[in-house]
Amino acid sequence: MLSKGVKLMLLSTLVMTTMQTFVKFVSHIPATEVVFFRAAISLVMSYAMLYRQNVNIWGKPENRPTLWMRGIFGTLALVMVFATFQNMPLASALLLHYLAPIFTALLAAIFLKERIRPIQWFFFLLCFAGIGMIKGFDSRVETLYFVLGIVGALLAAAAYTMIGKLKGKENPVVIVFYFPFVAMPITGLYSYFNWVTPQGTDWLFLLGIGILTQIGQILLTKAYQTDQANKVASANYTGIIYGLLYGFFLFGELFQWEVYVGMGLVLLGVFLNVTYRGKK
Repeated sequence: MLSKGVKLMLLSTLVMTTMQTFVKFVSHIPATEVVFFRAAISLVMSYAMLYRQNVNIWGKPENRPTLWMRGIFGTLALVMVFATFQNMPLASALLLHYLAPIFTALLAAIFLKERIRPIQWFFFLLCFAGIGMIKGFDSRVETLYFVLGIVGALLAAAAYTMIGKLKGKENPVVIVFYFPFVAMPITGLYSYFNWVTPQGTDWLFLLGIGILTQIGQILLTKAYQTDQANKVASANYTGIIYGLLYGFFLFGELFQWEVYVGMGLVLLGVFLNVTYRGKK
């Protein structure tokens, strides 16, 4: 029987993959501007929820440095990730984002002195071999966005690490609130000088991105705070199924068989690493 944390993550994954599909529908709008609209909607919703619950929006004083870091890492990661969703096949962009757990393990080894076992290096090799196949056999994967996707996954890993440090210490909505609070001034300033006015249905997609992201982030945060991180993270990889289906039916995205093999290697490597770390 699935645990509560896993159920929350499965629901979060469906919501977030739908949101990512909306991002692709507004590919003509700069990623920073899309993040700005997403942050504006999330800020209003987060504040309203915290006000209704009579919760201090700034969190506990001892948690604020971590909350700020979560917001900064999350902002930079999301801009890069949105850029890959807009300019790469949906499933390929998702696979790059799924490298975050691998980077989480590497960051833990560097900054927390956690030991990486020899077998884990084999798992990492599977992931990067798969990423290499995706890049090598799909001409739609441009080098710029390929690099942005990898850096975005690294920054996302840093943001997830901050969320993990706040487990049981802070209201989930407060953690979510700090992202738009940090993101709005950063992306707003850039968007001011590179503004593209949304037209027609663009407004509906941007509204949907903001609402779905807010729901997905709250579900994700609660999932990580409810259950063991390795169990929760494993459930997140079901998103590739949604990504392949959305990509095929909405954008006609198909891949060579070598790319499907590459995707399988990435998922296998990440899943084995998460499972192994959970057992250790």
